[in-house]
Amino acid sequence: MKKVGLVMGSDSDLPIIEKAVQTLKSLEIPYEVHIFSAHRTPVEARDFSVNARKNGFGAIIAAAGMAAHLAGAIAANTTLPVIGIPCKSSVLDGMDALLSTVQMPSGIPVATVAINGGVNAALLCAQILAVEDDCLAEKLDDKRQKDAAAVLEKDKTVAANL
Repeated sequence: MKKVGLVMGSDSDLPIIEKAVQTLKSLEIPYEVHIFSAHRTPVEARDFSVNARKNGFGAIIAAAGMAAHLAGAIAANTTLPVIGIPCKSSVLDGMDALLSTVQMPSGIPVATVAINGGVNAALLCAQILAVEDDCLAEKLDDKRQKDAAAVLEKDKTVAANL
């Protein structure tokens, strides 16, 4: 199975990346986590991106706040799918990161999830990898069924208590 690369612009993004890691672990998807800044370590970010395919990656998650150029910088240097997670900052509540991540120029796509959307970024990577992996597709189906059952159980509890 291909790995997922998780890259964050700074360790302040770690709580969001940890949610993605937990999701990948639950689906038994291999991964690597790195800190590369689009601005402070551009050479390392580029090298990671350029070599990602040959290093066994199938998709990359890039989490960054504020200017949030990381996902775009990663995507500019690979044709692997890149999923951007805009991270909430104390200044504009993540809207700056959301707009920076989602507004990529034609030809360099970045799929963008919700602000702090680590779980959905990991699930999107899983869905991408599951296109060619029936076992992973089955795990995703099972997860959906368990999630639906949990909602229906909560529905019963609320109905019984109100």
